[in-house]
Amino acid sequence: MSKEGLFDKLAKAIIDGDEKAASEISQEILTAGIDPLEAISQGAIKGLDIVGERFNRLEAFLPELVLAGDAMTACMAVLTPHISAEKRGDVVGGRVVLGTVAGDIHDIGKSMVGTMLTVRGFEVYDLGIDVPVKKFIEKAEEVGAKVIAMSALLTLTAFYQEEVIKYLTDAGLRNKYYTIVGGAAASEEWATQIGADGYGKTAVDAGLLVKRLLTERVPPPLPQTLVIK
Repeated sequence: MSKEGLFDKLAKAIIDGDEKAASEISQEILTAGIDPLEAISQGAIKGLDIVGERFNRLEAFLPELVLAGDAMTACMAVLTPHISAEKRGDVVGGRVVLGTVAGDIHDIGKSMVGTMLTVRGFEVYDLGIDVPVKKFIEKAEEVGAKVIAMSALLTLTAFYQEEVIKYLTDAGLRNKYYTIVGGAAASEEWATQIGADGYGKTAVDAGLLVKRLLTERVPPPLPQTLVIK
């Protein structure tokens, strides 16, 4: 089978959420002498993108995302050990601290963002709901995260998204972390106003947003808020 054919099979295994097939096809790719990094970018991640697009169109739901994530994990378990150390940084990934801001107890949207980020290969530290300002920063410092993602559903609590950014600035840490905001109370205008690095309207947007922030490697804070459209 051609290289492109194997990539298509791997993408389909991810889309189908088939862990066994994802693992077996990944092994076929290695046996054929194909670059595992190319297989991840041209096969596995393309499959994830299709699942994400379907989710955004309400053609797929949370269980499909979880299964796709499990298949991606199976694929990475086979391929990652065969990627040279110097190239592993090219594999999409990184640590993200996620939470719903103080005073806000809404969880569903934030949890969907966490699932989408996990599916894309990010290491997510979900702090839950009603998260105090300092806890975002303390956790990011503890785990070595690159991104702080904050959700707010209520207009009154969106204020705390801005407070996290102000705290980072006052502590001299603003150039260390990307900050992204989302939730019903957030908007592109709000994100720009408070100086957030990114804004995502949906869980799919959040996944694409973090991927771009960590792969384009423009250090924070960005001169202009990044928005997925």
